[in-house]
Amino acid sequence: MPERVLVVDDDPNLLRLVEANLRARGYAVDAAASGEAALERLRAAGYACVLLDLMLPGVDGMTVIREARTFCDVPIVVMSALGEEERKVEALDLGADDYLVKPFGVAELLARVRAAIRRYGVRGSAEGLRAGVLELDPGGGYALVEGRRVRLTPMEYALLRQLVLGRGRTLTHEELLDAVWGRGAGEDHYLHVYVGRLRRKLGPSVAIESLPGTGYRLDV
Repeated sequence: MPERVLVVDDDPNLLRLVEANLRARGYAVDAAASGEAALERLRAAGYACVLLDLMLPGVDGMTVIREARTFCDVPIVVMSALGEEERKVEALDLGADDYLVKPFGVAELLARVRAAIRRYGVRGSAEGLRAGVLELDPGGGYALVEGRRVRLTPMEYALLRQLVLGRGRTLTHEELLDAVWGRGAGEDHYLHVYVGRLRRKLGPSVAIESLPGTGYRLDV
């Protein structure tokens, strides 16, 4: 079965371009031109990835992210002409997994889709990872902290997995960005947002230490 991608944008030319390139690479593609249609499709079908514009008629992209995160954890890659860091942080904090600024190249778009789907699949790894009171579910999707089950999004799981694999060692921003998002420096705010979310979810029993200007370390 081909992996299915939902593309949400009200620009018909961009929709056709993205659809054609995804189908040429073997993906099954559904399209939506509004936020309402996107949420309806997400509730009705399972997707490997969502490509989402923010400036949509009716329900905007930020609202789609917020609503989608109440019932599914599909990777969401934002496609937007709004490139300000504040907008990126807002989208990531609501639950987006990645942010692609228009105009973008087809190769970059396809790389982001592959990376998002790959991260989603990491949760199905057979390995069980443990660090002190923290244990990652080998089936993916959650962590156990002193026996308490903590639900994680695919991106949160992928980042926490890297920190557990490198426990006790400082992982640089570049290392984490490359391992989780598939690229190096220039997106440090991604880490700031997601580490903050992990800290809130995991609680004080799991210490993720920040080393300003360098990276993060999971202390156990």
